[in-house]
Amino acid sequence: MKVVSTEKAPAAIGPYSQARIAGGLVYTSGQIGIIPETGAVAEGLEAQAHQVFKNLTELLKAAGSDMSKVVKTTVFIKDMNDFAAINAIYAQYFAEPYPARSCVEVARLPKDVLVECELIAEL
Repeated sequence: MKVVSTEKAPAAIGPYSQARIAGGLVYTSGQIGIIPETGAVAEGLEAQAHQVFKNLTELLKAAGSDMSKVVKTTVFIKDMNDFAAINAIYAQYFAEPYPARSCVEVARLPKDVLVECELIAEL
């Protein structure tokens, strides 16, 4: 297994890796809307969601992969009423055939963000 790390995505805020490579797949940790250059959380749902996918894009790039190779995503949202807005943003980062996906509403996310996403991609 190989550890993936990049300064172009937020540093881990706990005892975990940004991403790992194993068996020809990249497994990312959940990404939230932290702006890597400042450490601040992007403001509002749309800005947070875009930052999440930018962070994931950078992690995949550091691993030698890209968003076209994503096979599975898990999206965590604070409010299921935001599902349509998240879908619209999500669709800007993925093309058909879309990855398999789970989307769940959760009570609370780190730093009280509104959305988090983790993914699995091929190399």
